[in-house]
Amino acid sequence: MGQLIDDLLAYSRLGRTDVHRCDIDMREMAQAVFSDLTGDSEAGRVTLTMEPLAKAYGDPALIHQVWVNLIGNALKFSSKREKAVIEIGGSTVLGEHIYYVRDNGAGFDMQYADKLFGVFQRLHGSSEFEGTGVGLAIVQRVIRRHGGRTWAVGEVDRGATVYFTLPVKR
Repeated sequence: MGQLIDDLLAYSRLGRTDVHRCDIDMREMAQAVFSDLTGDSEAGRVTLTMEPLAKAYGDPALIHQVWVNLIGNALKFSSKREKAVIEIGGSTVLGEHIYYVRDNGAGFDMQYADKLFGVFQRLHGSSEFEGTGVGLAIVQRVIRRHGGRTWAVGEVDRGATVYFTLPVKR
C-alpha cells in the first residue's frame, strides 16, 4: 500500500513539476540504470544488448525515471525466463529520437495495448508479477511533458517492446 501511495504521488507531481532541460547521454543513463537494477545477482541470467543511442534534450531526473520504469519492467516481466534478454536501442527519424526497451518475457495481447499506459491498468495479475499499475502511466506523462509519444508492441509469452520519443533539440 505504501508503494502504491508513493507511485500515485509521483504521478500526481509530474503534472506540476517544472521541466529543466539539458543534454542527456541516453546510453550512459540507460546503462547506469540497468547496472543499478541488476547488480551482481542477475549477471549470468540477464543479457543486455545496447545499440548506440542519440543524446536527448530533457530533464535528467524525469528521463532517469523513464529508464528505471522501462528497464525495471523488462527485468520484471522476463524474470521467469531462464535466460532473459533485454535490448535497448533507438534511432532518429523526422525530427524525433525514438528509443525502445525490448524483452523476451511474458509479453501481452495487443488487443489490450491501449490500456498499458493507464493508471492501474495491469495486464498480468499481481500474484504473477508485482507492481502497482502506475509505472507506464508515469512514463507516458513524463514523455508527454517533453513533447514525445509512447507506445508498446508485444506478443503473449514472446516479450514486449516499449517505445518512447523525444523531440530533437532545436
